[in-house]
Amino acid sequence: MKIGIGLPASSPGVQGSLILEWARRAEAGPFSSLGLVDRLVYPNYEPLITLAAVAGATTRLRLMTTVLLAPLRNAAVLAKQAASLDVISNGRLTLGLGVGGREDDFLAAGVDFHQRGKIFDRQLELFERVWSGQPISEEVGPIGPPPVQAGGPELLIGAYSPTALGRLARWGNGFITGGTPPEQAEQGFRQAEQVWQKAGRAGKPRLVGGIYYALGPNAVEGLSHYLGSYYSYMGNMAQQMVAIFPSTPEALKTMIKSFSDIGTDELVLWPCIPELDQVQRLADLI
Repeated sequence: MKIGIGLPASSPGVQGSLILEWARRAEAGPFSSLGLVDRLVYPNYEPLITLAAVAGATTRLRLMTTVLLAPLRNAAVLAKQAASLDVISNGRLTLGLGVGGREDDFLAAGVDFHQRGKIFDRQLELFERVWSGQPISEEVGPIGPPPVQAGGPELLIGAYSPTALGRLARWGNGFITGGTPPEQAEQGFRQAEQVWQKAGRAGKPRLVGGIYYALGPNAVEGLSHYLGSYYSYMGNMAQQMVAIFPSTPEALKTMIKSFSDIGTDELVLWPCIPELDQVQRLADLI
């Protein structure tokens, strides 16, 4: 199982210079990819812009959105942005995509929250055309540049409902969970495999998990502060999440093993403390 590390781009107040240094140190470590989450009504950095900057500071690590809220964005523009980032990074982009669940993000973007699933379906159809070099319509020609990865960047579908999981059958290269313990992730993985097999697709879907972590003397406080801020809309449930995610090396090793045991191909660990020692602490542990 590969281990990716999240960028601290969603920690309020973090400086851009720290994000770039974080990426450089991660590349010198045992990690497979750099991931980051997406929100609009929150003081996080925009994922694709952040990954474009990180692409210039790294050469090896894959760049992964875990996940990007696709319906907030214009489909043609997003397809071009993703293709451009794939070229700039020499084919290192993995797009984890989902529809999101925060209505305020959609209000801010001027997008109908209740139509986000249908919007996403139309986007996926358009991405397929754009990245394969086809004209958009009889009136509109192809949109470039051609991605380095044939057919477009690796596409992971983030979903929980059966309808959303169905998108994996046609468009996805794999399935990605977000902020879930291994027991819950396993349910999604097995459902994804069933959807994949029922669709008659060859091989198996790539299975990617994601969890939060914090290490060091202030680990519990770090988890509490970050999760309480990012998931403030959940009220008391945000603080209940603190007990789920690891704050000691022993707990983190146990959770990593649990993900490995359920057949996870890659596990991305998102930091809750935006301090550079978190990169080395995690590297030493794995």
